Amino acid sequence: MSHDPTRPRARAALTRAQVRGATAKRPWWRAPRRTWIKRILWTFVGAGALGLGAVVFAFATIQVPDVANGLADAQTSIVYYDDGKTEMARIAELDRESIPLASIPTHLQQAVIAAEDRDFYTNSGVSPGGIARSVWQAVRGADVQGGGSTITQQYVKNYFLTQDRTLDRKLREMVISIKIDRDLTKDQILEGYLNTIYFGRGAYGVKTAAKAYFGKDVSQLTVAESAVLASVMNAPSLYDPALGAKQQTNLSNRFGYVLDGMVSMGWLSASDRAPLTTLPAISAKAPSRALSGPTGYIVAAVRQELVTKLKLSDDDIDRGGLRITTTISAKAQKAAQDSVAKNFPKTGAVKDVYAGLVSIRPGDGAVVALYGGADYQARQFSAATDAVIQGGSNFKPFTLIAALQQGISTKTLIDGGSPLKDPALGNFTVRNAGGRSYGQIDLRKATASSVNTAFVRLNLKIGPASTKAAAIAAGIPESTLGLGIDPTNTLGTASPHIIDMANGYATIAAQGRRATPYLIKQVTSNAIDVTYTAVPNVVDAVSKEVAADVIDAMAQVTAAGGTGARASQVGRPVAGKTGTSEDSKSVWFSGFTPQLQASVAMFKDVNGVPQPLSDIGGIDELSGGSFPLTIWIDYMKGALTGEEKLEFPKRAGIGDDKVKTAAPTSTATATSDPTGTSTTTPTPDPIPTVPGPTTRPTVTVPGPKPTHTVGPTNSKPTAPPGQG
Repeated sequence: MSHDPTRPRARAALTRAQVRGATAKRPWWRAPRRTWIKRILWTFVGAGALGLGAVVFAFATIQVPDVANGLADAQTSIVYYDDGKTEMARIAELDRESIPLASIPTHLQQAVIAAEDRDFYTNSGVSPGGIARSVWQAVRGADVQGGGSTITQQYVKNYFLTQDRTLDRKLREMVISIKIDRDLTKDQILEGYLNTIYFGRGAYGVKTAAKAYFGKDVSQLTVAESAVLASVMNAPSLYDPALGAKQQTNLSNRFGYVLDGMVSMGWLSASDRAPLTTLPAISAKAPSRALSGPTGYIVAAVRQELVTKLKLSDDDIDRGGLRITTTISAKAQKAAQDSVAKNFPKTGAVKDVYAGLVSIRPGDGAVVALYGGADYQARQFSAATDAVIQGGSNFKPFTLIAALQQGISTKTLIDGGSPLKDPALGNFTVRNAGGRSYGQIDLRKATASSVNTAFVRLNLKIGPASTKAAAIAAGIPESTLGLGIDPTNTLGTASPHIIDMANGYATIAAQGRRATPYLIKQVTSNAIDVTYTAVPNVVDAVSKEVAADVIDAMAQVTAAGGTGARASQVGRPVAGKTGTSEDSKSVWFSGFTPQLQASVAMFKDVNGVPQPLSDIGGIDELSGGSFPLTIWIDYMKGALTGEEKLEFPKRAGIGDDKVKTAAPTSTATATSDPTGTSTTTPTPDPIPTVPGPTTRPTVTVPGPKPTHTVGPTNSKPTAPPGQG
């Protein structure tokens, strides 16, 4: 049998066909390595072609703008009243004065280049190496001292573009930078940059920055001072030492980085660098001239809210072209300022005496008026939001809330005899004003006459912790200085801010709805990416029934015979409470109508130490029913002009079914109040009284026990030393 030479070939051909068939059925992701290499190469080629096309397209379509971006106008932040149209203030002043490069010291130019772009003279407007180094430092978690943007890019961004943090803006910045670098000399770019870069403190350009930080002309700067300016310009909010210890440390570190860079660039010798180990003397930050008069305190509070709520940096606020609509009513604010100017005492020992006012819209939290002082330029410490002031009898309504929550009627009889000694008080002795005794009175009468002994007895009955809890629920911060659970906390031993007390009373006026106070209604910007609209934060804190009975009791204060009877001059339903602390170191009137609340307080401060309000305006000792009430009345009249007269809710009568006897009726005699206006004061019931010294309401403490004062001796002062 002969061998067929075709058989092996046929067998081989069949084998290859089988292989081809197997390959055809293989999934695409299991392709041979050679195929994958080809695919990857073609992908890179395609991406490169697309990228090149995008670059060509960008260069063809993105042109250098013919004009600047209107920096001074576009980036000025403006604060408006609540109508969004009436301008209140410019939040930051923009100060700029351009000078030629020849007038700028060479060492300042070198310091800036060492700080911001050490490849400035060799790059083409952008620096891929700089960007890579910046990314690598960020990945390593190292302190990024040299940014990825060149001086040319920063100049383009500041002069032609905006501060938007978008890829589109970044692409335009890079393309324009390359074109600018092609069309201008390096000296022209550096001159433009040094005259437009922001240094903080409202200063644009090196000339105004030299004045802002060192009080001298730019030509007089030393090498060390130039290094400071070159450091600060990177991010003023991070490096201006006037902003805090952290910024001071940041500046010290960057100051060394800049000087070392000047050495490495051959611009500063090692021997000249060696003694430059500490920062030169830097001028204190002067208060902005925009923050003057009473509105300066509002703008300062608005700025603080921009930082805490919107998380904006100082740079964003100073340069961001913000349009800020506040909750402040122009009509109400004018009424506040006019009332304080008219009624603030002008005779006697008025030095170091301050007044503050905050008015809040109940159930919303919007601050419609704020008076922190006469001139922010003279004193950067707001009586409305910064000062801590002993609350006095303004705290008694919180005890009423706590009692009603336990089912105790405001018609419940309680002993108003004076003085009061009780084992629970230790060595404390509580007295009423003038040592007066009232006998058995109901809680409405005790509120109207501000009977100390009655409220301390009530507090002992319900538990002082209940009063504290009620105060916190109403809006007094838990961190308030002196807010404790001692039996006398009902007398206002705690020291809140005026805005805190205003919020607590606004909760009562809103029938138990507590809102977080706020000053900013809306924020927009045409320079940075900011859009904000406030949403009121409101919660149910106290029941409507409890609030209704508290309002009814507080309405007795403003009725005939109450300590705040003159408040009825407002000509509409009002309720409130007077407050006077020990030795009259603070006096209050807080009150409200259904749609508007206001708290007014006065205090005397000498270098951070509270002092008695004596011999002021012809009055031996002030009370809440004197100047604070007068200021409150005129404010409410002006602020409510044209507003609808609304009624308070009807008394709910919580616990009335448990009251067995009615309160005795007291007679009243006409007297003259400290301001000279005729009013009525209650006459004590004809029952035996316990003699006591004729002094203001006090809590005396023999021995080493704490006294009824603003707070412990090591507590935060009412005002910082030297600002009294």
